[in-house]
Amino acid sequence: MNENGTDKLVNDFPSKIRDAYGTNKNLAKILDQGIEMLFYLEEDAFERKQVQNVVAALRDVAVVLRQSE
Repeated sequence: MNENGTDKLVNDFPSKIRDAYGTNKNLAKILDQGIEMLFYLEEDAFERKQVQNVVAALRDVAVVLRQSE
């Protein structure tokens, strides 16, 4: 990806976070849950919706990071 495309992705990232998660703090909270889940994931340890939220957040971050390469 060229430099202009990368700059656009970096500049658009905060608005994508706001649109999807409300605030950076909300996204960070979901990602923190994901880290916790990796250590303690057992059946019925977390609600299904919590796991889905973490997966969605990680996917969104991964997509943006891949596009910025």
